[in-house]
Amino acid sequence: MQNTKRTFLKQSAVALASLGLVPIASASSTSTSNSSQNALRDLTSSVKPISSFERLERIKKAQKLMSIYDINVLVLEPGASMTYFSDLKWWRSERLTSVVIPREGNWFVVCPEFEVPTIQESINSDIAVVAWNEHQSPYKALAQHLKSVGVVKGNIGFEESVRYFVFEGIMNELPSMNHVSADPVTQGCRMFKSKNELQLMRKANEITLAAYNYVYSNLEEGMTGKDIKSLMNSAQTQLGGDGVWSMALSNESSALPHGTKKPQILKKGSIILMDSGCNVHEYRSDISRTFVFGEPSNRHRKIWNTVRKGQDIVFKTAQIGVLATNVDDAVRSFYESEGFGPGYATPGLSHRTGHGIGMEIHEEINFVHGEKTKLKAGMCFSNEPGIYIPGEFGVRIEDCIYLTEGGPQYFTNPPKSIEEPLGTIGPEII
Repeated sequence: MQNTKRTFLKQSAVALASLGLVPIASASSTSTSNSSQNALRDLTSSVKPISSFERLERIKKAQKLMSIYDINVLVLEPGASMTYFSDLKWWRSERLTSVVIPREGNWFVVCPEFEVPTIQESINSDIAVVAWNEHQSPYKALAQHLKSVGVVKGNIGFEESVRYFVFEGIMNELPSMNHVSADPVTQGCRMFKSKNELQLMRKANEITLAAYNYVYSNLEEGMTGKDIKSLMNSAQTQLGGDGVWSMALSNESSALPHGTKKPQILKKGSIILMDSGCNVHEYRSDISRTFVFGEPSNRHRKIWNTVRKGQDIVFKTAQIGVLATNVDDAVRSFYESEGFGPGYATPGLSHRTGHGIGMEIHEEINFVHGEKTKLKAGMCFSNEPGIYIPGEFGVRIEDCIYLTEGGPQYFTNPPKSIEEPLGTIGPEII
């Protein structure tokens, strides 16, 4: 693969430069690798975090949805939904910190008294902070504030990740109210991305793709999966990504979608399956690439090409108004015609074809059999119809898409071939 790789990198010099990378002439040159490491540069200066105005618009939309679904108040614990609406980035413990959004009026925060200054600094607004001391009940404090703003009956919507003891504590203090799922509101907002959100996701994908270019050109025989992951994570960080992660599987281990603890050593002819991502201002990327260190076999090439065709089927099928199940079903039908499966059986595609993505790596909804939700503009998904052959190898090529009124668009364009296995950044979002 060395000559092919050098040719590919030479042809990609301009693209690599635009991604914040200097192309590498030799994957075995330590001095060149070190100089390229220094050439990695932050790519995030062109994007800005979600504004306070946009978060206020999100709360207004949530309150409209609460009216539609007859929800009087929304309860959120620390996590993506809390940050989505309030910009409050907090952690979970036995001490309740919660963002509460009534259907009318201003939202508020419930937190321990000693955390009030930090909370106020974090939200940077005039929002009310309802405090409780260690000997007091946070649930009683929350309930009393709701009563003070006129919320005494109706439905409380709990976000899906709220813990049971929090749910129980609140409901015990508000026995005249009913509990319902907040999913129609939280998902009704978060599932549909704004232009700003899409721009942040594109930037995160740009960073991950640039890091793949760096890693691909610096692979060396004898590397372990840990070595490759370290290289990938370091590159994503230097390119401006936060919350970086990666997975690198080689040889037979690549047939296991999420890997193995067994040692993996890179050698000539090794197939490598990588899955990596990062976030930019809370919005995530998720890209998988499969390539060969050395010369790919005909078997490698055939399976790789089949998976790429699977991606094309996803892209063609994922149109506005189509049921999400149809996307998964179309890929499995094609794979079965090629002798894989049936269904989730291996050799074949053992997982869903794709998942929602945004502030979390896995969000609703999924490209999975039985999912009857219709696709709408603003939804974002991974497109990753892998094929896994136990005892041999696996191939997964994953690029994320977003839906427009005119159909799907890629954040990153899929690669052309197993000899040119990286792909390019998708169109600007304007």
